Amino acid sequence: MRPLSEWGPNATLGTFLTANHQEELPMPNYLSPGVYVEEVEAGSRPIEGVGTATAAFVGLAEKGPVNSPTLVTNWSQFAQSFGGFIEGSYLAHSVYGYFLNGGGSAYVVRVGADGHAPTAQAELPSAKDKSLAGYRVLALEGGQPGNDIQVEIAEASQPSEDAFRLIITRGKDREEYDNVTTKKGKNNVVTAVKAASKLIQLEEIGTAGALEKVPAPGKVTLQGGGGTKPARVTPDEYVGNAADRTGFAGLEAVDTVTMLCVPDLMAAYQRGAIDADQVKAVQLAMIAHCELMGDRVAILDAPPGLNAQQVREWRVDKAGYDSKYATLYWPWVKVFDPLAGQANFLPPSGHMAGIWARNDDTRGVHKAPANEVVRGAISLELQVTKSEHDLLNPQGINVIRAFPGRGIRVWGARTLSSDPAWRYINVRRLFNYIEGSILGGTQWVVFEPNDMALWERVKRTINAFLVRVWRDGALFGSSPQEAFYVKCDGELNTAETIDAGQLVVEIGVAPVKPAEFVVFKIAQFSGGASLTE
Repeated sequence: MRPLSEWGPNATLGTFLTANHQEELPMPNYLSPGVYVEEVEAGSRPIEGVGTATAAFVGLAEKGPVNSPTLVTNWSQFAQSFGGFIEGSYLAHSVYGYFLNGGGSAYVVRVGADGHAPTAQAELPSAKDKSLAGYRVLALEGGQPGNDIQVEIAEASQPSEDAFRLIITRGKDREEYDNVTTKKGKNNVVTAVKAASKLIQLEEIGTAGALEKVPAPGKVTLQGGGGTKPARVTPDEYVGNAADRTGFAGLEAVDTVTMLCVPDLMAAYQRGAIDADQVKAVQLAMIAHCELMGDRVAILDAPPGLNAQQVREWRVDKAGYDSKYATLYWPWVKVFDPLAGQANFLPPSGHMAGIWARNDDTRGVHKAPANEVVRGAISLELQVTKSEHDLLNPQGINVIRAFPGRGIRVWGARTLSSDPAWRYINVRRLFNYIEGSILGGTQWVVFEPNDMALWERVKRTINAFLVRVWRDGALFGSSPQEAFYVKCDGELNTAETIDAGQLVVEIGVAPVKPAEFVVFKIAQFSGGASLTE
């Protein structure tokens, strides 16, 4: 190995280490004339930025897998997997608002599967005595879709005293069972429907004989299907268990989640299923989950029906949350409810998560997700004045306000932390982005020889990534040297540290802060003009 003194006055430690590292590579044997191609490793490896706009929703749904985080990328996928809007639940409304405001992908965790939807049904009157029924028809799918099913009894193609034709229709779907009978055997109507039908099932009624059960010709429409009744969910079901992958604790296994919303917590509170203390317990568990994971932020909702003074008292005296991994938005927003056919108030967390995703896509995670229009919001639960806002903003309550001619906008970008360094949402989420990106982009370092050559490679890799972050406008400074520093040397990596198998890298960044208070100082100015002869 050539000593550093032989490389001249302009040599650096990096070039010295790199060159000597290359000199010590094993040389292949070239024994015959020809052209040889070799692949050599580049000096630094690029770090790819992680995603920052994936939300997680926990709540009640009409159908779908229970306690299983399911990825949906649009509203149609959610409706197909979990159904539509249901009474007593805000989950569907919040997911709809998330995608409406620019959300790209989300994980949905359904809890409270004991909720049920009334099933549409009808009875088939007997041909011999229409006051009696021999069979009951039940829709396979619960809820209102069963009301569209029509059952027709017609003459069989091979007439006999107990044979008939059963025709089932729902919209464009049609099923036909010809020459079925009420007698036992392979042509029994109950057996045939059970084996092939995707729309209905049949149940025998009473103890009459086979001939007395033959249904009368005619058409019958199923009735009685209704919306899903909300389940009674306890706080434990919302929180869940990481080992069993239940509730939002099961989201520990999903690394891509960056936002956590539980809008149905307030729906349960409104129904009286849980009290204020249980609401606080679930929200504390949400904060603890986000702090434990370190890569996501909880978006909390305030209870409904509070004025400015009451929400401040709830935030300061009752809730008292203090975390850089949580935010709070108020007041509730009014959106159109297709189920009720009118506008209703909704917790804003789902819409806010969509605005975060939209902001990340259009501006970047370093931009504070505020001064953005809330799409789909008709009005607010309370029109907040500036003096009321002056009381709420210092407490970390992000107020949603309506401005004449500018629509309904998010007018706050603070966390619930009392630490001024972590006051703003964009700073917390920018650090989550940088930490996650470096964590994923430096896995190749593990088990590499812990020498000065490795230190230089790691520094170059992280420097290249942070320069990109600085050029995107996420770091403050007129040059990369003012915006960040990366230190990895013998001062940090002592002999004892190396013997312990550790490689220590110190990184410092200067994040940009939002211009929350814009002040223009205006004074009269005298130009000092004078008249002369």
